[in-house]
Amino acid sequence: MSALPKISIRLDGGMSPAECVRLACAAEAAGFASVWFAENAFARGILPAAAACAAATSRIAINAGVFNPYSRHPTMMAMEIAALDELAGGRVGLGLGSGIAAATRRLAIDPDKPLPALRDALAIVRGLLAGETVDHAGDHFSARGVALECPARADLPIYLAGRGRLTVKFAGEAADGLIVSNMCTVAFAGGLAATVAAARGSRPPAAIVQYMPAAVGADGDAAVKRALGAVGAMVPRYWALAAKVPAAKAALTEGAGIDDETFADAARRLADEPADRALDGRFAHAFALAGTVDDCLARAADYRAAGVTELALTFSGPDAADEIAALGRALA
Repeated sequence: MSALPKISIRLDGGMSPAECVRLACAAEAAGFASVWFAENAFARGILPAAAACAAATSRIAINAGVFNPYSRHPTMMAMEIAALDELAGGRVGLGLGSGIAAATRRLAIDPDKPLPALRDALAIVRGLLAGETVDHAGDHFSARGVALECPARADLPIYLAGRGRLTVKFAGEAADGLIVSNMCTVAFAGGLAATVAAARGSRPPAAIVQYMPAAVGADGDAAVKRALGAVGAMVPRYWALAAKVPAAKAALTEGAGIDDETFADAARRLADEPADRALDGRFAHAFALAGTVDDCLARAADYRAAGVTELALTFSGPDAADEIAALGRALA
């Protein structure tokens, strides 16, 4: 096993397509493995930026992570991802996830049983990409005699996103990998990786892809401070979710060395204080890749040892391309 996971970049709908292209090109030049596009509800759709990045690059993988079947029917997913893969010359992967429940409810859709929806989506998309005429009568999504009228790749990798036990197990049974969200500790991610591996049986290992913010610099303390800004932007929302979803709380607290009282206090203080005052270095260590290049590589090795095969890193700020280049030089 390699001592390090693959290093990739995560982009999202909060970034303009032009910024996505700039960072994707920087990531390809740095030797990164993939670009992962996170599609967040009601922000920019990822397809224009993903297509632009596919056209501007030649080697790096282009991954949609994730498409939500509640907002995009599985037949439409297959149509769009097949077209993107054709543009990219066979470099595309697809992530499926049920999204953020609160956002889905704003569409007047009940997402309370996401696993059957993901089962339907995976069955329909896989069949269509394999060139089949799909007849699938699902609990949530169906396709009646549907076949793609465009080229498609049967072995296009499909990942599932989730942290609930049943979804993670299903990822091991039926998908090519699992996407682990931001704000999950290395210990929690390691547990997910073990669940996927157990469900996998004798088949080839599945990929475990973890999202997280990153800040890299010669001044390690300054990089940690920048990372705390990114983590601080997420803490209140994820801590509120943790009060409702046991798996979300385990993702935040398992092995973090941060107790519930500290989390609650941090979420409260972040309403009025900057992140580098409301949070201490434990938050950067638990939820970001931050510090000098050597610090970041050492922390990345911890994730690989836990079973994570790829880190999809979110870089931000005016020096993002330089930080990507610095990490790439260390990986070369």
